[in-house]
Amino acid sequence: MLAGAALFVTGCSAAPEPEVTFYADGDTTVAAPLIYCNELVDDCGDEGTPVDLDVRPGMPVQVSVPADVAETPWVIIIQYLNAETGEESVEQQTFTDLSQHAYTVTPPTEQDAVAVVEVQQIGAAYGVDAQGNPIVDENGQPQLVTRGLWSLQNSGT
Repeated sequence: MLAGAALFVTGCSAAPEPEVTFYADGDTTVAAPLIYCNELVDDCGDEGTPVDLDVRPGMPVQVSVPADVAETPWVIIIQYLNAETGEESVEQQTFTDLSQHAYTVTPPTEQDAVAVVEVQQIGAAYGVDAQGNPIVDENGQPQLVTRGLWSLQNSGT
């Protein structure tokens, strides 16, 4: 009887939060979300921490997302740090085809190191003002809300 009860409880447990895999310079790390919410962004789990990898200047970072993320709109934001000048730059890529499972971050020059990579899963909600009206951008499009966030920090920069 106890085995049946354990199976029942296990079968009813919540699905695990999706994890994102980062690969660079021969090393891999798996990131739990910094924050993860339901589709309406009205129920969020505990906050996590960024993961670290040592990535040399000029080296790419491969990012793999699970189907739970790939089958929704998601955004990747990359911050680069130039090892010679100290100059920082930021790049953003948006995926809305609902089938992009991986992306390779390639530094613009051999002197640029990938400093931070953020993956943001977009929810079904949008930002609203105090009166409940959608917050829109300069083109009249509603401001989308991030549902999940994963982060890689380059421990070598």
